Amino acid sequence: MATKEQIRDRKTDIGPPHYEGFLCPTIKRNYGKWRYHEILKPGVMVHISETGDKLWTVRAGSPRLISTDFIRLICDLADKYCNGYLRFTSRNNIEFLLGKSENIEPLIADLEKEGIPVGGIGRSISNIVHTQGWVHCHSSATDASGLVKVVMDELYGHFTNMDMPAKLRIAVACCLNMCGAVHCSDIAILGVHRTPPRIDHEKLPKICEIPSTVASCPNAAIRPIFIDGKKSVEVDEDRCMYCGNCYTVCPAMPIADPLNDGVSIWVGGKVSNARSMPKFTKLAIPYLPNNPPRWPEVTSAIKNIVDLYVKNARNYERMGEWIERIGWPKFFELTGIKFTKYHIDDFRYAGRTYRTTTQMKG
Repeated sequence: MATKEQIRDRKTDIGPPHYEGFLCPTIKRNYGKWRYHEILKPGVMVHISETGDKLWTVRAGSPRLISTDFIRLICDLADKYCNGYLRFTSRNNIEFLLGKSENIEPLIADLEKEGIPVGGIGRSISNIVHTQGWVHCHSSATDASGLVKVVMDELYGHFTNMDMPAKLRIAVACCLNMCGAVHCSDIAILGVHRTPPRIDHEKLPKICEIPSTVASCPNAAIRPIFIDGKKSVEVDEDRCMYCGNCYTVCPAMPIADPLNDGVSIWVGGKVSNARSMPKFTKLAIPYLPNNPPRWPEVTSAIKNIVDLYVKNARNYERMGEWIERIGWPKFFELTGIKFTKYHIDDFRYAGRTYRTTTQMKG
């Protein structure tokens, strides 16, 4: 029987390797001993340990969908300046982990020479986390990487400078299955389908399993039927929420619609517990059209919201906290967004979220 030491040292291809093997030596030495960190300038911070050790971080942006050439480039820079140690954050920023402060400026200079921006730390906009979009996802209502490109082109200065009231997190999901962080970001861009799936009754019984197709719908909107003596399904359009789950299990039920698919904007979410509880995003704009490659309506709406937030929010106030302070009526007034019936929650337990007092802000 293997001893504990043998089990601990055993190498196997089952499961991921232990993260400890990839830690920067300074981090490994000071694990659990970090006292505080300081932001030195946009994109640069230092962590200081109770042992006196210091670790400098340079944060740079990345497009998320990256080439092997880009990977080789950042790995070469990591080898040159920080013994090969770098990491990707959950929002696809690249963080170079340096043991020597004198390497900071040369690294930044090389990054800028390659067109890679440095920033996204502190009171700024971090890199936008996004889903797959048209590049890969079968149920997407819009393109994720394209939207991120055009939005960050507009907000680039807020990434490379710390000129915001507080940090601002933006997320993009190409459909409401939202494998991105759109439910809890300051601003969320969400692709929306607006029509139910189209059913190919000829192909469906040949390529789809009827019970699985029926079970795929979270709203029980799909029901089995017979069409000309053949097994098929029908969709109750009143119950359909246009999520595309059925298309995931049944290719004979495509939901993409170039004329009606579009983008919605959500605001006010956050994960942080600081100053106020975590918040879900709330609907700001129900629909904007898909107009690639630059999505002018979407970029204009996002820039308008960000500019008003920068102008009116207090220091350290997140987007949702600013909106709650001034009141949602005032938010709609300032942004010029029209309030519609789509802004009213109508799910089963929505009544618990309604304002039930006579006190109104704005």
